[in-house]
Amino acid sequence: METLKVKPVTGKSWPDLETLFESKGGPSYCWCMPYRAMDDRAKAGNADRKAALKSRVEKRVPIGLVGYLTGEPVAWCSLGPRESFMKLGNPQDGDDHGIWSVTCFFIRRDFRGRGLSAQMLAAAIAYARKRGAEMLEGYPVDPDSPSYRFMGFVSLFENRGFAPAGRAGTRKHIMQLAL
Repeated sequence: METLKVKPVTGKSWPDLETLFESKGGPSYCWCMPYRAMDDRAKAGNADRKAALKSRVEKRVPIGLVGYLTGEPVAWCSLGPRESFMKLGNPQDGDDHGIWSVTCFFIRRDFRGRGLSAQMLAAAIAYARKRGAEMLEGYPVDPDSPSYRFMGFVSLFENRGFAPAGRAGTRKHIMQLAL
């Protein structure tokens, strides 16, 4: 298995995130803003979502990690303190102290099926722990789910030691890992 080099998104690595998101099939339509608060969400276009995410980076709010193979950005994992997201469906939303959330994975199409999501989740665990998180929470779905697949599958989280902690709607599971 190929080993990713993973870096947090900062002002310096922002251009790599742009390259990844704007690649063919990349998530440039959402800029990973669906679960993050932003002004005038209903009228926001792609450029507005991109600017909103970049403003978080400029304010040094953790937004996630980029994974590289041979120096090329090929993977993304959205994560940060739960209070930096809108309500994610957890019944305990509001008591966010020490909890970080993983809300999205994106692997470039030509690199899928190589175990990179698992490496990104392992890096997310290490990064959240290093930043002082006490709990990491994910919202994966079952493999046959027709939607929210970008949030990962239950088995991905189970394989890293996450335990079930409830449901967020009918499709998303809530899985937690004490750090």
